[in-house]
Amino acid sequence: MQVMIRWKIKPEQVERELELLREVYAELRAVRPDGLRYATFRLDDEVTFMDIVELDDGPEVLRRIEAFQRYRSTLDERCDEAPAMTALHQVDCYGFNAGS
Repeated sequence: MQVMIRWKIKPEQVERELELLREVYAELRAVRPDGLRYATFRLDDEVTFMDIVELDDGPEVLRRIEAFQRYRSTLDERCDEAPAMTALHQVDCYGFNAGS
């Protein structure tokens, strides 16, 4: 399953958003969950964020990440626009690597 998630943060909440995302990625790197590829991007307007997520076994892998649960539990408070998820259906790919 591949999805794209897009959301917009209130300008005064951007630093908190980045701090919480750093905690999520620190735990992901420590735990190294199998079957998950996850990348977060910040768009040019500096308040819109986008995730590209690939899950082999479904979203339950993220439920085991404590930092992700903390992040998600307060996301609505930080958002100007709620997250919108879109399923992705890959046509082809050349040399794409979202990072480590």
